[in-house]
Amino acid sequence: MNTHPHFQDADAFYEQLLDAHAGLSREDSELLNARLILLLANQIGDAAVLKACVDAARDRPTPSA
Repeated sequence: MNTHPHFQDADAFYEQLLDAHAGLSREDSELLNARLILLLANQIGDAAVLKACVDAARDRPTPSA
């Protein structure tokens, strides 16, 4: 699993992501995220890498409130 920055243009992707969510209800936004996760997971394909990504995302500390 690659945890180092690997984006060609992270700012452009972030803008695309924000634009995709614009005007959506919370439920539709969550469905968009779920579809995007599945599409990106399909691009990765490797079950071990996907597990490592899920584990790493789950183990990240959450910001303090």
